[in-house]
Amino acid sequence: MRLVAKFLYGLYAAVLFTVLGLFSILIMTLLPDLERRRMLARGVSRTFLRLAGMSLTVVGLERLPDGPCILVANHASYLDGLVFTAALPPRFGFVVKREMATVPLAGFLLNRIGSQFMARGQAHQTTRDARRVMRTAVNGESLVFFPEGTFSEEPGLLKFHLGAFAAAQRAGCPVVPAIIHGSRAALPPGGTLPSPAALHIEILEPVRPSSSGSGAVPALCRLARNAILGRLQEPDREAA
Repeated sequence: MRLVAKFLYGLYAAVLFTVLGLFSILIMTLLPDLERRRMLARGVSRTFLRLAGMSLTVVGLERLPDGPCILVANHASYLDGLVFTAALPPRFGFVVKREMATVPLAGFLLNRIGSQFMARGQAHQTTRDARRVMRTAVNGESLVFFPEGTFSEEPGLLKFHLGAFAAAQRAGCPVVPAIIHGSRAALPPGGTLPSPAALHIEILEPVRPSSSGSGAVPALCRLARNAILGRLQEPDREAA
């Protein structure tokens, strides 16, 4: 009975996600204003979590700077972007892997809320995307990065890529470390159907570029990563 109930819940959550996604596509096609599209995405994400029985608590929102910043967080599940969309003010855009642009439903929605797509493993495209993301940061937009770039079935914090921190250094804006708890339990890597789980986001004190030169970006990365690792309660898998 427990397995049947879990399957039925997962099926319900998947159908709910699809229905809300189709509704979002319809409305976002009509909305010309980026801020309104992001507000819609925030509302739809919150509605999904509430109707799916996934409680969301957020602490530390008052630590977000009033001006532009770059938020970096651990990555544990495909739900992470949706959860942060529900939690953060609509002034934040997301930096996501370029492969997501070709996913029919997700790609359209991500594009309509102003996401920045970043290639991996293609030197030419990666360089072009990195420059565009840096220009976006320099122009004053707040961005969300998952600097691990991926997630794995084994819990733990992977090595951080430096793109988020290079953008922050170039823009002269603070980096805000954040931690998401519970998304791995809600939709594990490799899982197809979600499970009910309590979700919790913790926003930590911003760290700021404090030096210049070749070591500035790695130093900023270490500060943010150590802050996340200290609160994550998962092993350090930087060498993995």
